[in-house]
Amino acid sequence: MSDLHIRHASPADIDTVLRFWREAAEGTSISDDHDGVGRLIARDPEALLLAERERDGLLVGTVIAGFDGWRCSAYRLAVHPAHRRQGIATTLLEAAEQRFAALGGRRVDAMVLEANERAHRPWGAAGYHREDHWRRWVKPL
Repeated sequence: MSDLHIRHASPADIDTVLRFWREAAEGTSISDDHDGVGRLIARDPEALLLAERERDGLLVGTVIAGFDGWRCSAYRLAVHPAHRRQGIATTLLEAAEQRFAALGGRRVDAMVLEANERAHRPWGAAGYHREDHWRRWVKPL
């Protein structure tokens, strides 16, 4: 995608990212607030990747590429509805995977909502597959 620029989010991007997720992302998270995204950026300034159009700086996609030294985790892959099917998700995942490889990561775990069938296609096209023998267990703090 020649008109696409991938960069790391900064604290100045937080409100824009939150607005974007309300429009482009499926579902919500307990961390989808200014403090949650701010903590992510403060802890790992390279984790939140933004895809912008070079001509106007318009935010068209995001992915969180988190690495804790043990596991590579991808979250919040989202592309604006008006810009889907243009290779943006693929470009974001490639950038995330390059980051993981540079950090020594060996495998990516992706959080994908089971009910969000529209999201299954880009993940599958990028070589990811569902592992049915695992279940996510959570406990809000």
